[in-house]
Amino acid sequence: MAQAARGEVASLTLSPRTVLGKKTARLRRSGEVPVHLYGLDKEPLALQTPYGELRRLLPRVGLNIPVAVSVEGAEGQDICFVREVQRDPVTDEVIHVDFLRTDVDRRIRADVPVVLEGTAPAVTMMAGTLIQNMLTVSVEALPLDMPASLPVDVSTLVDFDTTIHVSDITCDEGVAVVSAGADLVARVAAPRVEVEAADEALAEEGEALADGAAPPAEAGESSDQE
Repeated sequence: MAQAARGEVASLTLSPRTVLGKKTARLRRSGEVPVHLYGLDKEPLALQTPYGELRRLLPRVGLNIPVAVSVEGAEGQDICFVREVQRDPVTDEVIHVDFLRTDVDRRIRADVPVVLEGTAPAVTMMAGTLIQNMLTVSVEALPLDMPASLPVDVSTLVDFDTTIHVSDITCDEGVAVVSAGADLVARVAAPRVEVEAADEALAEEGEALADGAAPPAEAGESSDQE
């Protein structure tokens, strides 16, 4: 999915909507999607836009990239965020979108996608599996400074004991990560065959102890019985 770069503001022009309630089904059949614009103590507006416009816009902006919204017949623009996207449960097509006006001078909080970059040595050299434990991280910033994504370099994952936490993520000036620093972001899991072999060894040792047999002697130890 393509992401808009930090500082980029997508734009969208909406048209006034007179079709409301159950009649919006007819509107959707004509290729238009109902839109609701609200926030900043301004009058909520019932609007609409062609489905193709939203199909191009939504993958780029997600819920954390601002959109400059214009309304036909009105002056100026509102900086907005997508706040809710309703989809058809069968076709997954967009059937309604809510846009929230925002104050560009007031810091906001949003969940920003975490993008793993690079190659983990524990994957290439030890046949491990890269595990991403967090898909998004909560971030605070001015609307126009909100990052599209947070890149995380996994080249530091050199073995199965090395991990990456939220506290390891770095951001540009003016952007603050507010998720708990101790939260695990990524790690590399050992190959399944190694895990299964270790489990079997532990099970065999447990069975031997249950039968009254002494556990295998460690290297360098000698038995008391000759």
